[in-house]
Amino acid sequence: MPKLNQIIAVEKGVRAKAQRELAEARQLVQKQPLLSGISRVYQPKDEDGDQLPPESTRVQVKVEEALRGTAAALTRLFDVTAAKDHANCEARADVVVDGRPLLRGVPVTYLLFLEKQLAELRTFLERLPVLDAAETWTFDPSTDAWKTDPVRTVKTRKVPFNHVKAEATDKHPAQVEVFYEDVAVGQWTTVKFSGALPARRVNELVDRLDRLAEAVKFAREEANAFEVADRPVGEAVFGYLLG
Repeated sequence: MPKLNQIIAVEKGVRAKAQRELAEARQLVQKQPLLSGISRVYQPKDEDGDQLPPESTRVQVKVEEALRGTAAALTRLFDVTAAKDHANCEARADVVVDGRPLLRGVPVTYLLFLEKQLAELRTFLERLPVLDAAETWTFDPSTDAWKTDPVRTVKTRKVPFNHVKAEATDKHPAQVEVFYEDVAVGQWTTVKFSGALPARRVNELVDRLDRLAEAVKFAREEANAFEVADRPVGEAVFGYLLG
């Protein structure tokens, strides 16, 4: 069983690593091009029409994966800080969410830390990218991303046509005017992909966090703490939050 000074010695490094990874995840999910994918297949209208290669871009960043990575990075920090605070304190309280104890016997110093972390995490959740409401999205298990229904658009080509304004005579040549008309030569079939989240999912995460933060505040009012022991609370917190 580690001693308190050992926990304090490693806590600073664990905190710095978790905050760095959270900042990196926050920046990554704001890069819209990495969240987006597309697949386009061209079909010429005629057999002798142009043969164009298909075009595709894979979704490189998926917000749900970023959430899981963030949870993993913060779990170690939550656990180390819990061990230190439990050793420093005597008074404790349970964090009760929706009538069910989520965390039991939590010291007041850790409740203060948890309040601060949840406030920062709320800012992160509020800024999560959401799916474009102008599109209709369905989840595609084969790509582990959201996609739209196929949309077909026509590819056209300008074709010249001659319009005879005046017929030729023995004294004057014919007067001909050239104009161009758009003629359909094929069609694109486009499917959009996205690694963003539905708005309802983000709202659900924020609502869960708010209920948890309120429970932590209530627990802090009752709480009071001793010897260093492992406290695997991070898994419980993020198991609930991302559940």
